Amino acid sequence: MQAPTVGGIQVPRGQGQTIRLSRGASLADFADKINANPASLVQVVFHWGEMVTATQSVNDETLQLLGEELNYKVEVVSPEEEDRELLESFDIEFGENEGGEDALLPRPPVVTIMGHVDHGKTKLLDAIRHTNVVSGEAGGITQHIGAYQVQTEVDGEQRKITFIDTPGHEAFTAMRARGADTTDLAVLVVAADDGVKPQTTEALNHAQAAGVPIVVAVNKVDKEGADPAKVRAQLTEYGLVAEEFGGETQFVDVSAIKGMGIDGLLESIVLTADAELDLRANPDQDGEGVAIEAQLDKGRGPVATVLVQRGTLHIGDSIVCGDAYGRVRAMLDENGENLKEAPPSRPVQVLGLSTVPGAGDNFLVVSDDRIARQIAERREARERTAQFAQRRRRVSLEDWESVLKAGEREELLLIIKGDVSGSVEALEDSLLKIDVGDEVALRVISRGVGAITQDDINLAIASDAVVLGFNVRPAGRAGELAQREGVDIRYYSVIYQAIDEIEAALKGMLKPEYEEVQLGTAEIREIFKVPKIGNIAGSIVRSGTINRNSKARLIRDGIVVSDNLTVDSLRRFKDDATEVREGFECGIGIGYTDLKIDDVIETFEMREKPRA
Repeated sequence: MQAPTVGGIQVPRGQGQTIRLSRGASLADFADKINANPASLVQVVFHWGEMVTATQSVNDETLQLLGEELNYKVEVVSPEEEDRELLESFDIEFGENEGGEDALLPRPPVVTIMGHVDHGKTKLLDAIRHTNVVSGEAGGITQHIGAYQVQTEVDGEQRKITFIDTPGHEAFTAMRARGADTTDLAVLVVAADDGVKPQTTEALNHAQAAGVPIVVAVNKVDKEGADPAKVRAQLTEYGLVAEEFGGETQFVDVSAIKGMGIDGLLESIVLTADAELDLRANPDQDGEGVAIEAQLDKGRGPVATVLVQRGTLHIGDSIVCGDAYGRVRAMLDENGENLKEAPPSRPVQVLGLSTVPGAGDNFLVVSDDRIARQIAERREARERTAQFAQRRRRVSLEDWESVLKAGEREELLLIIKGDVSGSVEALEDSLLKIDVGDEVALRVISRGVGAITQDDINLAIASDAVVLGFNVRPAGRAGELAQREGVDIRYYSVIYQAIDEIEAALKGMLKPEYEEVQLGTAEIREIFKVPKIGNIAGSIVRSGTINRNSKARLIRDGIVVSDNLTVDSLRRFKDDATEVREGFECGIGIGYTDLKIDDVIETFEMREKPRA
């Protein structure tokens, strides 16, 4: 008995069964699930006009369409879900605190320092480190590992704080975009003599988007012209109201150069963490955490700086970190001292991995090296195939209505960049006045003056926001990054146009508008009958160009005889052609047999209509 056919191709059809495929799966993977010949699926997709090999990764939409065609329900498993299922197959639960509430003990807060360039972030980090250097190490830090832990005394009790030393808020957001929520609290550094600058607001936007508490360090208070009160007043506009003004944000005046106010800053960090966060973890379970940075050391091989988030990491533990695995041969602290174990919130350098993991990769301890290797190898294979698949689709204005219906979002997030401050403020004020009811909301998570930067795109990636550019364009590689990651950027030169589009998007009414554009016309002079192909129109191009594969219609005496045709073949004498220009003769095949001399073939295409 022959298998049912799809488009004349023998392919076994399903009965509505559900099949699960990983993102980036190939047609061979699909065929294996339904016991079909991969070549037959290649033919089906080919009939849709797509050239795909059996082993080539295809995107989610193609897998879904193929499932509908063959009467299967296709579930595309996300990398995160696949990773969770992979760990569950080894009886590993990642991200869970074992033992319930009773097993949880307090852990130190993890802090990231952010702010404008030249406002003293690095000097402040150095001041904090040197203040806490043990007397025997007065010569300074022997080794900088990108993260370190310090001690301070609060209410007569010794408390620890972990600092992550990042290059800036770009790295902070890039890690958060990958799902690595490492930071519990952010310290915003603002120079007292300089005030709030563009990168200050960018750093603030990133911290607020991450939803972490903020402590403000007003640096350089010893300099001439320093005005800490002005900084407090400026930040009030961004929602950071100092405690002395009746707000909840702690502001600390410091001088990194002279070491003033460092203890007060550390105390404020501890008090803010105690007041706003419940920082607890189980130190007795197997170690879990995240890689902050990693590099290849010539003498020691792959070296990763990891932050332990749950459990305790020990020397000799078998670990897997992303697609790297190995046994912990040595652990070093920020001073280059060897450690035997690392409890929650402790950053350490780990030696012994097979390769260099990526920043933001999660690590976990497993029972033996064999399991670690198997998990790493499967992750590597999954990453390799997923690279060829389409990246996660970002929210755009067109699909806003479907996103709302799916219950995925009740809030449209916007990033506004403009040529002058007045335009940005006017646009933001106008957008925030849009009222479409209580069911959906609009929130501007960042605004600024100047070109759209990679930092803006990173923030959009992390928050699924839409970027609005008012008389500005992307700078450097920002446009390339946005295109690669599927970030929706909208360009405007008229404020009312932006208001109308955003309002329409919030109402779920925005649809792309298309218009027909004529490409060319050709008059039929002679008709040739070709075996197995049909009638070919010997024509002369009267206007424009005739392009192969363009849409076409046949017109006779001013009346459309047949619409929705396609230029299947196009020839100049005996040679195939992709286009033929006005005044030249050619042979045109449109898959229609009832052709007559003096008929006109008109070709056209549908183009998205730019909004006025």
